[in-house]
Amino acid sequence: MADRETIGVYDARVAEYAGHTGRKSPDPTLMAFIGRIEPGGLVLDLGCGPADSSVIMRDHGLRVDPVDGSEEMVRWANDTHGIGARHLTFDALDAVNRYQGVWANFSLLHAAAEDLPRHLGAIHRALLPKGLLHIGMKLGEGSRRDSLGRYYSFYSREALLDHLADAGFAADTTDTGESRGLAGDVEPWITISAVAN
Repeated sequence: MADRETIGVYDARVAEYAGHTGRKSPDPTLMAFIGRIEPGGLVLDLGCGPADSSVIMRDHGLRVDPVDGSEEMVRWANDTHGIGARHLTFDALDAVNRYQGVWANFSLLHAAAEDLPRHLGAIHRALLPKGLLHIGMKLGEGSRRDSLGRYYSFYSREALLDHLADAGFAADTTDTGESRGLAGDVEPWITISAVAN
């Protein structure tokens, strides 16, 4: 189930979050993802937030379906970008063989650890055969709330790779780093690209 306290934080801090995540130049990881999707391919931006990534994907010739669990984020994305964002929680994803790619960039980290296998299964079903998943998560162990009240689940690289393999994905690219989040903490992260078997 979606964590209402986390969604409430995003509803209340839309403009602040949009200012924090906005980029002057595209993320190299996003550009690599775009380069692996055929022109005109349909991509699900799962947990799109203010939809900055969706705009870049759209500008590079992809069709984008941006969705987010925060109704205020969806409203901001549409008012700002005219992007056609929709309100959708992870639990409501029921598409089958629809997308060439799924961009889940630091969104599934808000799901409870016990729900991650179910969500990855839904993503696998939503992708076309050989579809591409990008997932970004925070590295660590366990779960906790940050100082703003947002819920996070943390994973090791090995645990995430195991989850992806169990859901029918073959991981082929990983990257790690650290960055400062909206709450002000500098934390390590991992991104993984994986192909649906």
